[in-house]
Amino acid sequence: MDFLELLRKKRDGGTLTKEELGFFANAAANGSVPDYQLSAMLMAMYLNGLDARETADLTLAMAHSGDLADLSGIEGIKGDKHSTGGVGDKTTLIVAPVAAACGVKMAKMSGRGLGHTGGTIDKLEAIPGFQTALSRDRFMQIVNETGLCVVGAAGGLCPADKALYALRDVTETVSSIPLIASSIMSKKLAGGADCIVLDVKCGSGAFMKTEEDARRLAKAMVDIGTRAGRRVAAVLTDMDLPLGTAVGNAVEVQEAVEVLRGKGPDDLRQVSLVLASTLLQLAGKGSREACEAMAEDALKSGRALQAFERMVEAQGGDVAFIRDPSRFPKAKCSAVLPAPQSGYLTAMDAEAIGRVCVLLGAGRHTKEDAIDPAAGLLIHKKTGDRVKQGEPLCTLLCEDEAKLPAAKEAYLRALRFGDTPPKPTPLILDVIE
Repeated sequence: MDFLELLRKKRDGGTLTKEELGFFANAAANGSVPDYQLSAMLMAMYLNGLDARETADLTLAMAHSGDLADLSGIEGIKGDKHSTGGVGDKTTLIVAPVAAACGVKMAKMSGRGLGHTGGTIDKLEAIPGFQTALSRDRFMQIVNETGLCVVGAAGGLCPADKALYALRDVTETVSSIPLIASSIMSKKLAGGADCIVLDVKCGSGAFMKTEEDARRLAKAMVDIGTRAGRRVAAVLTDMDLPLGTAVGNAVEVQEAVEVLRGKGPDDLRQVSLVLASTLLQLAGKGSREACEAMAEDALKSGRALQAFERMVEAQGGDVAFIRDPSRFPKAKCSAVLPAPQSGYLTAMDAEAIGRVCVLLGAGRHTKEDAIDPAAGLLIHKKTGDRVKQGEPLCTLLCEDEAKLPAAKEAYLRALRFGDTPPKPTPLILDVIE
């Protein structure tokens, strides 16, 4: 095919065929077309859009541009869960064990964090000894034996997405909803799961800042999955403030374990149970009401915690840290941040709070940055709470005391105070099936 002809067609507002989109994806994967022409095509797609059929065809082409995970050796229904990213989002550590305890096999590939969002792999590696790089055979064996396994994404999956994402990042085309949907769903489809629940977040701490954009993205991804023959649903959740009270790596594992013990913050528990019950419904475990009761029972009975412990042990982690989270290493430095005034906490910029964690060493500016697993913060007051001057707002945790002044200042800039409480906003905005 003549790539210039395809580029001209899309530039002038035309629609590309399945074959043409396959050629584009393969060219990105194998480097047969120079970056400047691929970038020009991305800009044409950004400006002129992709219809639903084009978006699905591009996604499938990207998924097939490299290896496809073969999960046929795993017995039963295979489930997966994806979040579009948020601050304090440790729901995978709860949803996967709940689903596994209810009979859905969770063969999950996850990523590392970059920017203000933390990665599931980084959190799990805060557990001493936990291995996220496993052979395919060992991965399958653990899923069959324990019901779940979480590993780093395989290098051979979706090479087209890797190449195109790098170009989107430097050509200001990241915010195209069809391209975002294709990027996410190509990896999910290549992962091989039968059913997928998507946590699509919106608000100050999410990539999609408005509910309207988050809804468009959710619908696009559900449509792609349905066209590909998978069972997919998306849960729209609020990310105007951090989820739970812990933001970091080791502290988030500890908070997830608290929820698995039937305790923990209400908001984290609520989102996790909605995601888990939606996944159970997709897996054919019953009606929504039955799946909600099933997920609740998995937590209350301790079966979800037991599933998590079995996974940790199978992947080389020291399960003693799960049974007694106080064993996790403590940060060398900690500081309580007092409220500068009395009143109501009326708003929190969740993204800015996520960036405070990066300042403390819990996140990355670049892929090469090392993470301090003990760094992070513990939130004591959230939006809607009444505070008195001098009361603790949060506790900052880090390795180097020199990081604390800038982190304190940045955290205070992320908060707004007022004389009247803000109007409550729902945590679960919608479920799109």
